[in-house]
Amino acid sequence: MTATTLPLGPQHPVLVEPLQLKLVLRDEVVQEALPRLGYVHRGLEGLVRRKDFEQMCRVAERVCGICSAIHGMTYCRALEALLGVMPPDRAEHLRVAWSELHRMQSHLLWLGLLAEAMGFESLFMQVWRVREKVMDLLELTAGNRVIVSVNRIGGVRRDVTDRQVQEVNRVLERVERRFRDLEGALLEDRAVRERLLGRGTISSEQALSLGLVGPTLRACGVAQDVRMTGYSAYARGGFEPVTETGGDCLARTRVRFREVLQSAGLVRNALEGLPEGDTSVRVRGKPEGEILVRAEQPRGEVVYYVRANGEKQLERMKIRTPTFANLAALPELLPGLELADVPLVLLSLDPCIACTER
Repeated sequence: MTATTLPLGPQHPVLVEPLQLKLVLRDEVVQEALPRLGYVHRGLEGLVRRKDFEQMCRVAERVCGICSAIHGMTYCRALEALLGVMPPDRAEHLRVAWSELHRMQSHLLWLGLLAEAMGFESLFMQVWRVREKVMDLLELTAGNRVIVSVNRIGGVRRDVTDRQVQEVNRVLERVERRFRDLEGALLEDRAVRERLLGRGTISSEQALSLGLVGPTLRACGVAQDVRMTGYSAYARGGFEPVTETGGDCLARTRVRFREVLQSAGLVRNALEGLPEGDTSVRVRGKPEGEILVRAEQPRGEVVYYVRANGEKQLERMKIRTPTFANLAALPELLPGLELADVPLVLLSLDPCIACTER
């Protein structure tokens, strides 16, 4: 049978991101897959020539709304290193708490979208109902639900009260209880397992050679997570990444499910051990030199490279986002699968094109 070339996306009922895949099919089986990007390029890195280094913190937060606090924190850590500034311990703990709340809502958003892609509308709404509680905590502690703008060079812009900490702990207990009730439907249901088990499988050797990151890599049994380096307040109490060994769509789902519960514990630890003191220090001078800073986003490792020459505007800012790294797996994952499996395998990577193209 002759091969057929099919463009899938950038607009498709199951695709949640504007990504196009050029698929070569033979009798509904994928022979070759090539991702195509470039639909939402915004030129955010080029704004370093127009905005000063303090204003660029707000730009970094808008690279991606789902993990904006982690983008802002990573940018601020880079500038703090160039300026020789050490944020207060209280600010470092608050950064971890807000980062993990973002990780929770990102994973819950993805789990809901996965359920919807498989046709489980009720499960989708149940997962997002849990996510709404996490969003409420962001609004309670940071004043906003998506782009919270809490980071600043030298610390954070907001503080939390003891009453807010008590409310966060109370809501997190409720979130964990409700989320565990969904485990059977998300991970053990026969229809879910038939759609996910054995689909899009990749070995640990392949994952490492392709440079995959985040839950996509950890689902292959590789215990690699930037939080293990102990940046900010992650060094407190140690950190063990969540891993699975299947390397398929179901394993990636299990990793993100377990990370939701892990992040709830990290939020609780960060707030229970909240040191007394200020939440920021005064920043003087202008940055000079170059620095590379890494952090763990919900989708994996993000890298910020910043170069400054002592002026108010930065000379260069370059971001390597986790989706850009993980898209390299698609030409390896998709060949041999049926066309109906392609949207779910793509979704299992949790792609964020806004992050990737900036």
